[in-house]
Amino acid sequence: MQPIDVNALIDDPYGTYDKLREAGPVHRVTGPDGKPAWLVTRYEDVRKGLADPRLSLDKRNALPGNYSGFSLPPALDANLLNMDPPDHTRVRRLVVKAFTPGRVDRLRAPVRRVADELLDAVEADGRTDLLATYAGPLPIIVICDLLGIPQRDRRDFRVWTDALITPDRERPHLMKEAVASMMRFFTGLIESKRAEPADDLLSDLIAVEDGGDTLSRDELTSLAFLILFAGYENTVHLIANAVLALLDHPAHLRELRKNPDGLEAAVEELSRWDGPAPLAIRRFPLEDMEIGGVTVPAGETVLLSVASANRDPRHFPHADRLDLRRERSGQLALGHGIHYCLGAPLARLEMETALAALLERFENLELDVPRESLRWRPTIRARGLISLPVRW
Repeated sequence: MQPIDVNALIDDPYGTYDKLREAGPVHRVTGPDGKPAWLVTRYEDVRKGLADPRLSLDKRNALPGNYSGFSLPPALDANLLNMDPPDHTRVRRLVVKAFTPGRVDRLRAPVRRVADELLDAVEADGRTDLLATYAGPLPIIVICDLLGIPQRDRRDFRVWTDALITPDRERPHLMKEAVASMMRFFTGLIESKRAEPADDLLSDLIAVEDGGDTLSRDELTSLAFLILFAGYENTVHLIANAVLALLDHPAHLRELRKNPDGLEAAVEELSRWDGPAPLAIRRFPLEDMEIGGVTVPAGETVLLSVASANRDPRHFPHADRLDLRRERSGQLALGHGIHYCLGAPLARLEMETALAALLERFENLELDVPRESLRWRPTIRARGLISLPVRW
């Protein structure tokens, strides 16, 4: 039983995971919550685990007292990240009918317009915190447009989402208040759109039907919450981490400016290099099972380290090297298997568009603070900067 060195995984995650990965494929650890868990570190084991139906996402399959996670009201808990087949299969099938590739593709021009407007607002200043004024606002605007959330309510959404992403340890009640506020808001918004549908994803999710099957009110509420929360947090970190990686590798930055057609491939490599979610959502074995040669008992918590897998030299040659022309991908930043991120095409579109607009606008973009002064969010659940001061 090894305690996870939380500070090491925040300050030097990839160096720490290198040591863990070489020491063994699976580690019995004590997590930050004091509960025991099994940490899986190597690419093949993580990839298999993400798609293995024996690893359940349903918290009801956890051993009593073995897991203490983020608690949500039932109306927000009925989401795809807490479901196994057949419930997961049914809900995902209905969502896919509304969240189509065509709908995502139609967002390309609006996303670029939002990116340009955000950069217009700061261009004359010559410097900004890129996280606060660009990487943060862009995804929340896009998701609010996607769901059809009225303009007047969007400031509240940013406050609520920030309270969940970066909880105030001295004021824990703020997180509970944010959850309660979001639940009340979504319940009201769903009823409003049921009465007066519009051209947005939430209206389509309300109307979607398959053989007489529809989404329940709790399923709709929790889906809206999941799309907002997961889509916002992951995309913020994808964009900001990618910008920092390029600033750390000026030759790659110059290459992308000369060849913007390479952005699509670069997005894959940048996501692998420093993705937004170091750990996949916890899983619970439905039976005693072997992972990486280690027997993991049924009901215990399994943590699949996506960050470690994406830097595993067994799968990625020179894994610690950022290579925008890397041919072999298979990176796991947005998942794998039946729980592969539904919003992955939108996240890629936002990341590619945000980088394209930024690189076109500011030819001499650079950090506005010493590199060593940058700080990461104090959590191993997400890999995200607290701020990203830049100048041009």
